[in-house]
Amino acid sequence: MRAKIRDTEIYFDVEGSGLVVDGSRMREKPVMFVIHGGPGADHTSYKPSLSPLSQKAQLVYFDHRGQGRSARGAKETYTLENNVEDMEALRQYLGLDKIVVLGSSYGGMVALSYAVRYPQNVSHLIVIATVPDFRFLQRAKEILAQRGTEEQKAIAQRLWDGTFENEEQLREYFQVMAPMYSLTHDPDSRQKGWDRAILSADAINVAFGGFLRSYNVLDQLHKITSPTLVIGGRHDWICPPEFSEEIAQAIPNADLRIFENSGHSVRADETEALLDAIAGFLVYKR
Repeated sequence: MRAKIRDTEIYFDVEGSGLVVDGSRMREKPVMFVIHGGPGADHTSYKPSLSPLSQKAQLVYFDHRGQGRSARGAKETYTLENNVEDMEALRQYLGLDKIVVLGSSYGGMVALSYAVRYPQNVSHLIVIATVPDFRFLQRAKEILAQRGTEEQKAIAQRLWDGTFENEEQLREYFQVMAPMYSLTHDPDSRQKGWDRAILSADAINVAFGGFLRSYNVLDQLHKITSPTLVIGGRHDWICPPEFSEEIAQAIPNADLRIFENSGHSVRADETEALLDAIAGFLVYKR
């Protein structure tokens, strides 16, 4: 499905009923916006790992502007600011009140920024393997220097510089770097996931070559008023867990969970434990 909002067209997909039978009445489930990472990736990698959550909430997947199945446009518009405002416009387009906001990696940065700007529209906030500011860039370079292969260090330079020339180079980056992202990396299954994805070199270049170098919401996180679950992976190389700890400390009454057997891709490394943590949070945190 597509929503013509603001100056673009956003692709979205919905999983699970919003209204369900509950004995002698009908019960309305919460709606969860699932915000993908990258930037430059799409929502498809979250399927089917998050599908069980559709028993607890109606899931709305969407692709950021210029990415996945959403409309392309001037690459200068592929900003975090627009991602936040597109998300708010989509919420209004769908006629929703408060939403559950779940974001991972770059999607977590969008989620934090959205919750800071629109705290009144967020019922629950869940951020996974993300960071509050630009300092992660230098820290990730240090970790890669310690843990990475020579091939990985070389190809990551395109990321730091924002110089991917096309989708093929970006796909090659994710293939080479895959063992850094996931402790349970399986070349066959992970390859299928990347084969399904529609990648955008422009989106990731604009981010890493530009606005992520000055990204900072750390001093604004106190504005978040919703129950918040912060999840980090102990072995995450690009969004190290110390940043998850900082986020949890800055948000009033946030819950922190560090997954000890996960890298950046927590949903791949500890899928069931992640789903249990999220489902439990939605049930018990009101």
